[in-house]
Amino acid sequence: MGGISNINLKVMVIDTDFYSLQAINSYLAWDRRTRVILMTDSLDEMWKQIHNAPKAELPDVVVIDANHLGGADGLKQTIYDLLDAIPELMVICLAQFADPKLIKAAAEAGARGYLLKQDVRLHIAWAICYALDYDFVITAGVTRTSNVIFHNRVLHATILPDQRQYPEMTDRIRQAIKLCVIEGMPAHLAADEMGISLHTIRGYIKEGYRILESHDRTEYPTDMTPQERAFMRFTALENWDGSKEV
Repeated sequence: MGGISNINLKVMVIDTDFYSLQAINSYLAWDRRTRVILMTDSLDEMWKQIHNAPKAELPDVVVIDANHLGGADGLKQTIYDLLDAIPELMVICLAQFADPKLIKAAAEAGARGYLLKQDVRLHIAWAICYALDYDFVITAGVTRTSNVIFHNRVLHATILPDQRQYPEMTDRIRQAIKLCVIEGMPAHLAADEMGISLHTIRGYIKEGYRILESHDRTEYPTDMTPQERAFMRFTALENWDGSKEV
């Protein structure tokens, strides 16, 4: 069974893209396992927070934008410095593309993952929690490039699972869930967006919740709202319910 209540991670997010930063923060905020304690586009602000924070408020995870840290050498040095400052820290690299030099630098420096943004998207919290149990995690989009990188951690990397599939869910139900649950759009606005009645979209949401619940074995906190549960179920990874056993 899943261990949602057993994971509580303090996360810092450093990304030079404002919209990417906001999206990552939003997706992490929905998931109770991850609490964002800083989101910034500045390494200086990150270090200021780390140096001034009490030990109890140091991050457990730092998610960094691998493409804008001064190339492979800059990325490697940033990771080295972070792990020197916080030895138990988990560093996850996000990137727009699979650059062999950056992937190798991340692996050599001790990062726990190199994930492409387009592969992760709204599954970022699940990806972070998944990486807790593995040495080095990559997304499917990295695999073709990783085959030419001769580094042990890259060659033996774990590939992040795909999004959990819900065969019963139609495209229209999926769209309704995305609008109302993922994007938080009020039902009447989502109905207008889809060109359907309020009654119909409420029916889609109800059926979507039923389908999501029927495919999920994860144990959730009793005070979690139906919308929170739906978000976690919809963004979950295939063959993983919150524990290492799959």
